[in-house]
Amino acid sequence: MRTQDAQVLVLCALADGPLHGYAINAVVEKLSGNRLGPGSLYGALARLETKQLVERVAGPGRQRPVRLTAKGREALDRELRSMTRVAGSVFEAATPGPVSYLDRVAATDAARAYKEVMAGALAVRPGQTVLDVGCGPGTDLREIAEAVSVSGTVIGLDVDPKMVEVARERTADLPRVRVQQGDVHALELETGSVDGARTDRVLQHVTDPAGALAELLRVLRPGGRLVMGEPDWDSLAIDHPDLAVSRAYTRHLTDRIVRNGVLGRQLARLATETGFVVTRVVPVTTVFRDAGSADQILGLQRNTERAVTAGYLTAEDARRWLAHLAGEHFFAAVTLYTVVAEAPPVTRRT
Repeated sequence: MRTQDAQVLVLCALADGPLHGYAINAVVEKLSGNRLGPGSLYGALARLETKQLVERVAGPGRQRPVRLTAKGREALDRELRSMTRVAGSVFEAATPGPVSYLDRVAATDAARAYKEVMAGALAVRPGQTVLDVGCGPGTDLREIAEAVSVSGTVIGLDVDPKMVEVARERTADLPRVRVQQGDVHALELETGSVDGARTDRVLQHVTDPAGALAELLRVLRPGGRLVMGEPDWDSLAIDHPDLAVSRAYTRHLTDRIVRNGVLGRQLARLATETGFVVTRVVPVTTVFRDAGSADQILGLQRNTERAVTAGYLTAEDARRWLAHLAGEHFFAAVTLYTVVAEAPPVTRRT
């Protein structure tokens, strides 16, 4: 470890008050995942004392705790501001617009991987009528239109009028694509009028997932297929030396940010309870090794700030969290579940 890194870790360890050597190293391990060797620790303390950034505190016994001086606290504040600037250069602070966010996600390797699984499971054939619920700006409508061919129909549905407008513009050259505004809880479609349907990260946001599934079952013909892709945000694992901070970030996401944050694990059960026959569940786990790429989907900085506001993280936790994530050894993973379900066939009377 570089000398300067060891000194910064010692300053961070002393931020909350005086500590002796063993206790300093315990905090350093919590912050960085590793203890300092005796030479590194006491070398860092000696250098910090020389710079008048720390001082010994008189007290009983042989162990004399060390504390930050006023000069040391100023140095620590400068270092934390620098870390925040570094994090700011990696993470996006502003919330992107809905259309640009969906376009950005669709262009990632992670999205391409699970969308390929969904497309294979839906297995669209020429002449079919296919419903894309929550079609957004029309991301997948063109590909579905190619699959149904000129004899089929694609219905794109979204609750957001802006999404509907953009989707219509992007598919204006495809007469077999119809885009309409609507609510999945009350579909304006005839019963049994759809051969296949898909929802792509949509049901995690709806008011009543079970009610939405019931409507989808209604509009599907007997034997029609529904393919759903939904993440389980409780599966989000981000590597950080302080496991409690990492867990708090994920808990805030599932509790406060996403309405149905653990729907991925619930979807097969809910579909079965609605009356579907669930034929397959395929997990697709995305692993991120680059903080910038992960931030494009996870919004790490802005959701960290929200977690502080909501009381899940302290401001100090957030600064250390972002500084660590902006470092060289980023790791995060999250699992999305593709659930394949079919409307039961009509039972013939003998």
